[in-house]
Amino acid sequence: MSELITAELVDLDLSAATKDAAARSLAERMVAAHRVTDLDGFLADVAAREAQMPTGLDGGIGIPHCRSEHVNAPTLAFGRSAAGIDFGAADGPADLVFLIAAPAGADDDHLTILSGLARRLMDPEFAAALRAGTDPAAVAALIRGEEPAEEPAAEEEGTAPEPEAETAEAAGSVPFRIVAVTSCPTGIAHTYMAAESLAAAGRAEGVEVTVETQGSGGFKKLDPAVIAAADAVIWAHDVEVRERTRFRGKPLVDVGVKAGINRPAELIAEARRKAERGEIAAVSEADGGKDSGDRDADRSGADHAHFGVRLRTYLMSGVSYMVPFVAAGGLLIALSFAIGGYETASAKSVADHFVWGEADSWAALLNQIGSAAFAFLVPVLAGYIAYGMADRPALVPGFVGGSIALTVNAGFLGGLVAGLLAGAVVMAIQRVPVHATLRGIMPVLVIPLIASAVVGFLMFIVVGKPIASLQNALTDWLNGLSGSNAVILGVVLGLMMCFDMGGPLNKVAYAFAVGGLADPTDGSLKVMAAVMAAGMVPPLAMALATTVRKKLFTKTERENGRAAWVLGASFITEGAIPFAAADPLRVIPSVMAGGAVTGALSMAFGATLRAPHGGAFVVPLIGEPFLYLLAIAAGTLVATALVVLLKGARRAAPDPAGAAGASGSGDSRVPVAA
Repeated sequence: MSELITAELVDLDLSAATKDAAARSLAERMVAAHRVTDLDGFLADVAAREAQMPTGLDGGIGIPHCRSEHVNAPTLAFGRSAAGIDFGAADGPADLVFLIAAPAGADDDHLTILSGLARRLMDPEFAAALRAGTDPAAVAALIRGEEPAEEPAAEEEGTAPEPEAETAEAAGSVPFRIVAVTSCPTGIAHTYMAAESLAAAGRAEGVEVTVETQGSGGFKKLDPAVIAAADAVIWAHDVEVRERTRFRGKPLVDVGVKAGINRPAELIAEARRKAERGEIAAVSEADGGKDSGDRDADRSGADHAHFGVRLRTYLMSGVSYMVPFVAAGGLLIALSFAIGGYETASAKSVADHFVWGEADSWAALLNQIGSAAFAFLVPVLAGYIAYGMADRPALVPGFVGGSIALTVNAGFLGGLVAGLLAGAVVMAIQRVPVHATLRGIMPVLVIPLIASAVVGFLMFIVVGKPIASLQNALTDWLNGLSGSNAVILGVVLGLMMCFDMGGPLNKVAYAFAVGGLADPTDGSLKVMAAVMAAGMVPPLAMALATTVRKKLFTKTERENGRAAWVLGASFITEGAIPFAAADPLRVIPSVMAGGAVTGALSMAFGATLRAPHGGAFVVPLIGEPFLYLLAIAAGTLVATALVVLLKGARRAAPDPAGAAGASGSGDSRVPVAA
C-alpha cells in the first residue's frame, strides 16, 4: 500500500462540517498529490456513488469512495474530525473519514489492496490507533500496514480459522455451516467489510462462515462442495447476486450489504432459525431470492425498499423493455406518414398488394412493420413488469396477461395491471414449499402453467372490463381537453419530464404519452408532443448556458455542453444529468421551469405528434411545427436564464463553508447530497 497514501494525504484536523465539504477537502489533497486530474469531475463521481447508498458505517467511520476516470492512481486520503460529520450511519456522525479513489480501469491487485483496508476498518484496535495518532506520517504508515496491527484471523476470504474448526470436530460436533455472498454497487469497500464482519461474527458464535465477495475485480466462486455442505445461505448485497442458482434449496437470508456490516450476529441467528424451521428459498436463475422478507427490510439504505419503491422498480423494468419497441415501431410509422401521408394507415396488407416502384407501397410496408412492433407494446410492458417482480417464470403469464389486455380493450392500463398480477401470482407460487424432485420443473412448466391460468382468468373475467371502461374514460378525457385544462396538463408533464431527466418520474410521463399512441386520438397526440418538447429542454438549456456564460462552468462542463446540443435535439433528456449531478439546487429547478413553460405552450398551441421519439428530426411530422419549435425555444430560454442567474448569484456570494476549498478553482459546482 506504499503508493496509496502518504503523509500529505492525511488531515488529522479535518474542519469540514458536511460530508460534501469533507470530500472536497480530502479530494483537494489528492489533486495536490497529482492523483486526481479533475477535482469537480471526481467530486461528481463521489456524489453519484453517495446518492446510491450512504457510506457511513457504525463505529464512527465514513468511507466515501468511487471509481472515476479522473483518478490516475489508486489513492486513499484520511481525515479525522473532532466534531464528527454525518455520513448517514445509524449510530451518528463519523470522526474517521476515508476517501477512496480508484481509477475507472483499476487492476485487480489494487482493488484487493483497497479491500484489505476495508477489512482492517472492522478491527477496533486499528480504529483506536487512528484516533490516537498525532503524526500524519505515522498514521499514513499505520494505514499502509507498516506498523503492527491486528489482522483478521483467517487468510481465506471470510473462512473461519482452522484451529476453531478442529476444536469443534474434536469435541464431537460439526459446526453450523453458512455460505455468504457480499456485494455493493462499487465493489470496493462495503463488499469486503460485510465479508469480514460476517466472518468475525461467525467465529464468535462458533459458526463456520465462508464468504464469496463479488467485488469490482470479479469474484472467485465458492467451491460447489462447500455450498452443498452448507446449512444456510446469507446474501448481503446491493447488486444482483451472480450465478444465484448455485444456492438453490437452502434456507436463505437476503439483505442489503449494510446489514451484513452492522448486524452480522442477527443475520447468522436468523439463518439458524430458518434452517431449524426447514424454510427453503425458491431461488430461480435471477430472482434474487424474492421470497425472503429480510430483503425488504434492508435494501437501499435510505428508503429500506418500501412498497412504493419496489413498485416503481417493477414498473420501470417494464417501461425500459418497452421503449425499444416504441422507438422502432413509432419511427417506422412516422416515416410511413412522411412518405405516403396519413391515409397510409388504411392501406391494404402489403402481403396481398405490393408494387416495387410505388412510394405508397413502401409507405404501407413501413407502416405495417411499425404497427406490428407497436402491437407488442402492452404485452412487453406486462411481461417485463412481471419479470422485474419474479424473474423468468413470470414472463409467460405476464405476456399472456398483456395480450388479454389488448383483447378486452383494456389497453395500456390493462398491461400495467396484468404485469403486476402475473408477478404477484408467481411470487406467491414460489413461496410454496415443494419436494426436491419438483424443483427442476417448477420454473419452466409448473409456475408458467398455473400462473398463466390464474392471470388469464382474472383478466378475462374479473378486472379486464372495468379497466377497459377506465381506459375509455381516460381517452375521452384527453380528447376533451382544451383551454386551461390542457395547459395545466402540459405544465405537469413538463415538470415530470425535467425533474429527474430519465428517472422514474420522467419515465412515468413518457410511458403515459406512449400509451396513448397505441390507440391515437387528438388528445393523446397532443400529450406526446408536449412530453417530447419538454424532454428536449434540459440538455438544450445547459448547452446554451455553457455557450453564453462560459465562465460559470468548468472546462469539463463546457465540453459536455457541446455534446448536449445534439442530445437535446435528439430528445435525449439524460444529456443534462452531468450538470444536475454537479449542481442540483440550481440546475433542476431551472430546467423544470423551462419544461413547464414548453409543455404548457405546446398544449396551448395544439401541437400534435405521432412519433414517440426523434426530437428535431421528426419536426415535419408534427402538427403546428413552427409553434412547436417556438414552445421549445421559449422553455430553453427560460431555463437558461434561470440557471445563469442562479449560478451567477452563487459566484458573487460563495458559500463560506466551501470558500477555502473553492478558491482559485473558478468553480460553481456543488456535489450532490445523498
